[in-house]
Amino acid sequence: MTTVQDLVDLFESEADRDRPSEETPDVGIVMGSDSDLDVMAGAHDALTDLGFEEVTDYDDPPSGYSFESWVVSAHRTPDLMYAYAQTAADRGLDVIVAGAGGKSADLPNMTASLAYPIPVVGVPVQEKSVDSVIGMPTGAPITAVDAGKSYNAGLSAAQFLATSDDDLAQRLRDLHAEQSDGVAGVSRELHERGTPGFRATRE
Repeated sequence: MTTVQDLVDLFESEADRDRPSEETPDVGIVMGSDSDLDVMAGAHDALTDLGFEEVTDYDDPPSGYSFESWVVSAHRTPDLMYAYAQTAADRGLDVIVAGAGGKSADLPNMTASLAYPIPVVGVPVQEKSVDSVIGMPTGAPITAVDAGKSYNAGLSAAQFLATSDDDLAQRLRDLHAEQSDGVAGVSRELHERGTPGFRATRE
């Protein structure tokens, strides 16, 4: 059985490894509970839509841009949260997407404080989490998206990286264009089928 200390040791050992940046994850996705995964999967989807690959084995990293995913609870496993955030830079992470639910959604804020100056994009998993996530005091800022919008958080993480990578910036533009064309296609279909016909195709 994996223990919290096992994972703390893993993060610390990865931080001590001398590895080139292309062998380390660029983006970290963390959430307070596996029950948050249905919402946080949007960040995974956004990054994979942009050609990122998920790291599941540090000893066999994918080539190109990549990301990792972990459950790290600020309340139930504070030692793990500290280890994850404090080793983030040494493990090669450039951006972190952090999501948490409930009225005390502290994981994004604490991660932003501990991993500073690595940018953190906070995701309120529920509407009641918004105030907690955006209520960061001056000095350790956090970027936040609206409740449940983890896909946007994934895009924001990629935008941070794209400021120094023209190819990734183009991928973002291409994805945006695809999504815009999708809206145009739906608009034409609605117009040509009429409301009853269009709704019938969606049933």
